[in-house]
Amino acid sequence: MEERLRVGIIGAAGYTGAELLRFVVAHPRLELRYVAARDNAGKPLEEVLPGTTGTSFGELVLESFVPGDAAALARRIDVAFTTLPHGTSASVGAALFDAGVTVVDLSADFRLRDCAVYERTYGPHPAPHLLERAVYGLPELHRDELRGARLIAAPGCYPTSAILPLAPLLRLGLIEPSGIIIDSKSGVSGAGRKPGHPFADVAESIRAYKVGGTHHHVPEIEQELSLCAKAPLNVAFTPHLVPMTRGLLSVAYARPTQKLSTAPETAVERCREAAIELYAGGLVSVLAAGKLPDTLWVRGSARAHVAYVYDRRVDLLIAMGAIDNLARGASAQMIQALNASLGFPDALGLPELGLSP
Repeated sequence: MEERLRVGIIGAAGYTGAELLRFVVAHPRLELRYVAARDNAGKPLEEVLPGTTGTSFGELVLESFVPGDAAALARRIDVAFTTLPHGTSASVGAALFDAGVTVVDLSADFRLRDCAVYERTYGPHPAPHLLERAVYGLPELHRDELRGARLIAAPGCYPTSAILPLAPLLRLGLIEPSGIIIDSKSGVSGAGRKPGHPFADVAESIRAYKVGGTHHHVPEIEQELSLCAKAPLNVAFTPHLVPMTRGLLSVAYARPTQKLSTAPETAVERCREAAIELYAGGLVSVLAAGKLPDTLWVRGSARAHVAYVYDRRVDLLIAMGAIDNLARGASAQMIQALNASLGFPDALGLPELGLSP
């Protein structure tokens, strides 16, 4: 029997933590050994997440973790998934990394390569010396860097849904890097398991927020798309909150280069071919021409769906990406990145089928 890696989840009581539990216990090479949650420390996991009642891990007691506990925890686990707020996660992740634990972090604390950009967005960085050690955890674009990585920065949900459909086009110069507009709509679970989005305030409503380049995910999107384009670029990004629990759809508008606009009848197929080549064998499905993504198709799934439409009337390429913000946009992506770092198949332990209905 193959040896299993001992896993801890720090921030296990939130939506992302609950998803991680689901994926970790289904993974043939991982074994859940430790759960921590600051506000619920001392409680059995099944009391905080009743869905774990009756399981072999439901009786685990949530512990309280501080960076000073890292050396002791390193004797109990091999891998830590950290799902803490931006600014808090860096000190926890740094302590565990220094203690020899492999860290997969979901905050933005290790995603940005430029510390100045991070500090303009989030404030002072608690562990700037580790930014160059961290690997952006999108295996489709950073697979080589992820091999053997011990500090992995899991991408944000909005960036994932926008980067995946645009990356293949920018890599092959099929769209202009300037003037890209990204319109994204997310379910309310993206805000985390906290008060502030009661049903009456979100039902029958759709709202934009943090408009005009003020959203904290903008630097992350621009960093990764600039790497694909091999040139700095800026995007206009508008996120929306929509009245559904989970799911995220991004629709991006870009001006095609001459490679596409001189042959409009083949524009969509060229975009599809670029995406199929980049994502072959992975967890991204490139939809057939004329088929548009739907968040219900990826609900609960680790897969992303991308699609393309060319509007020749206005000479715009429309690139679309649909994900489950809690799965592919968070917890499943953390597992996928860890799989890539260990040389496992991307989909090991992850659900590829969406929930239906």
